[in-house]
Amino acid sequence: MSPAIGGTLARLDGRAKVSGSARYSGEVPIPHLAHAVLIGAPVANARITAVDATEAEQSAGVLAVLTHLNLPKVAMQPSLLPSLAGLAAPGHTFFPMQDDTVHYAGQHVAVVVADTLERAEHAATLVRIDYDTTPPVTLLEEIKDQAYEPQKIFGGLLPGRQVRGDIEAGLRDAEVRVEAMYEFAANHHNPIEPSTTTAAWDEVGRLTLYDGIQGPTSTQLTAAAFLGVPPAQIRVVSNYVGGSFGSKAMVWPHATLAAMAARHVGRPVRLALNREQMFTSCGHREQQRQHLTLGARADGKLVAVRHHKLSLTSHFDDWAEPSLQSPAIIYDYPNYEGIYRLGRGNINTPTFTRAPGEATGMFAMESAMDELAERIGVDPVELRLRNCSDTDPATGDPWSSSGLRECLERGAELFGWAGRDPRPRQRREGNWLIGTGMATAAYPHAQPVNPQRARARIYSDGSVIVEAGVSEFGTGISTAMTLVAADGLGVTVDQVRFAGGNTDMPNITAAVGSAGAGAASAAVHLSVTALREQLIGMAVADEQSPLHGADPAAVVVEGGRMALRDRPDAGETYSAMLQRKLVPDVEAIGNWIPPAQDVGHGMHTFGAQFAEVGVDAELGLIRVRRMVGVFAPGRVLNRRTAHSQLMGGMLWGLGQTLLEATRMDARSGRWANASLADYLVPVNADSPDVVVDTVEVHENVVNPLGVKGVGEIGVVGVAAAIGNAVYHATGYRARSLPIALDDILSQAS
Repeated sequence: MSPAIGGTLARLDGRAKVSGSARYSGEVPIPHLAHAVLIGAPVANARITAVDATEAEQSAGVLAVLTHLNLPKVAMQPSLLPSLAGLAAPGHTFFPMQDDTVHYAGQHVAVVVADTLERAEHAATLVRIDYDTTPPVTLLEEIKDQAYEPQKIFGGLLPGRQVRGDIEAGLRDAEVRVEAMYEFAANHHNPIEPSTTTAAWDEVGRLTLYDGIQGPTSTQLTAAAFLGVPPAQIRVVSNYVGGSFGSKAMVWPHATLAAMAARHVGRPVRLALNREQMFTSCGHREQQRQHLTLGARADGKLVAVRHHKLSLTSHFDDWAEPSLQSPAIIYDYPNYEGIYRLGRGNINTPTFTRAPGEATGMFAMESAMDELAERIGVDPVELRLRNCSDTDPATGDPWSSSGLRECLERGAELFGWAGRDPRPRQRREGNWLIGTGMATAAYPHAQPVNPQRARARIYSDGSVIVEAGVSEFGTGISTAMTLVAADGLGVTVDQVRFAGGNTDMPNITAAVGSAGAGAASAAVHLSVTALREQLIGMAVADEQSPLHGADPAAVVVEGGRMALRDRPDAGETYSAMLQRKLVPDVEAIGNWIPPAQDVGHGMHTFGAQFAEVGVDAELGLIRVRRMVGVFAPGRVLNRRTAHSQLMGGMLWGLGQTLLEATRMDARSGRWANASLADYLVPVNADSPDVVVDTVEVHENVVNPLGVKGVGEIGVVGVAAAIGNAVYHATGYRARSLPIALDDILSQAS
């Protein structure tokens, strides 16, 4: 076979994207297209007392104004299941414009449809809506004693409380304790492309949705449930998606509203969120507070961890990102208590935000570990090594693969950690205080629960097409799957075309939770290997073939040519055989049934991250000068795109640590900085030198190719590594994100 997997293939979609020929959901040309504009409530807790749409309806080009007074009721309310489950996956169980209640600011209260976007936007300003308001609850400080402990979180997938051992006895017997409270601002995703759906019904009642989504099937099943239409009557196309980071992992109401508007006006409708609506319509990382206590022996060996989290959710869903999951298993200790508590507020339901849970929980854990290392006088890397485990502490099962020790050691080597003076404020360059820090990273390997399928077809000229319904939203999935197909079929990369992003193709679960590469590669690999075996079987059964009568197991394929392993001269190409037999094409379906989560192995991806910062002693300005990340993601399909993903994750973590925060105006219940002018994200000038490396570990449990995914693990340890470096530089221990300049000025001066 051609050694395609593990190569460094340039992105196959790159030319289309940089040339502008890539068609996103808001750019698909459709005749007779109308445009819809959403109106969001300017208040956060209210009842609608009156709607006057007369002036808007009479405005030029307006086709309809839809409100709770005339919008049809949805057929059913799907449950809040993550899109990884492969079922209907609404972002929240609440569907807007079904009654007069306003639960949060920005909630959709009207849709205006017109023949042009400009006319729709103008008409939206003419709709008059009156509200009877009540003071909203939008901050953790406001829930007071109203917080509760949910039975389940995260779409019902995880328990609200996890305990092992005896936490009280473990903390009581600990020789060293570290206890701290950590605060986290709300974060929003802000992909370049705002969410957009284009809806078109045909004359027999079939619906096509062009939707920017991470999993086309999620939109198909969710829209079908809300509309009361069989899924077979709905086709979803999602060829190119301009980033997501979790905002397009679930299906938010605008997709169904576009379909409802199109059905109402009898013509195709495009509905695109504007930037401000991206802050109110697609979820966010919730404001949260974590209380963490570590108990350890004098040598640093952990014996007990208590980790509690308090966060805000909506009035209708028990959602909390699973911040306590990875800290609960990253190190070996016998006593643990993890408890989630929620407070209901006038906010939209939070959702996946890149490295959901791990990005916050591991900041708390790894900041406390750094404090423990200093307390007992042990090097931070050595402390982590002392606490590494070959088994999952929660179950006792061995890891399917780990590589954590190798990541720590390789990262320290690449970073130049040896010889580091652990004392804070010891290194200075002019006005800059210099510090270094590190942290461990962990991310659970999420498995889809339903079968994953792909289709492979080879034509008589030797060209190959492989199809799977997975979206390309910036991860490089189409490039990686081309390599998988070429490798499994034994052909060159330029013979293969991978096509995805369409529900007419075999189903792949939404690419969320870093599960996309593993799920898609398993299905693609099985489809092309089944096709290869079928072609070899045809050859050995053909009396005219040089391979006639050979043992199929003795046949290898390279460059599209089948040959005997021990006699390379005896063979023929796929195309020669197919043309001789007058067979125009051959195809096969790959069907991968994922293993159950309780397969007797713990399944996590591990890594280690290092950072060097400079802190201006007078201004408190923090500059990250360099970062190193080493990860063990199983088998790497395409080194170039995998490293790009990991580097992007590390820069995402930098933004979370130093810049990103969505601030709430508690008086109005509205986000105060809902724009890219006010919500700060890293730009090129903020980006340091970044070194990325991977440790490939043998993995044969998670899927056929041993792929764990890299989309989220790159984010996880960054905040703690930078925060620990800031402490090393200044002596200030950051306990909130983002790290505020004024908080460190007193230490840095």
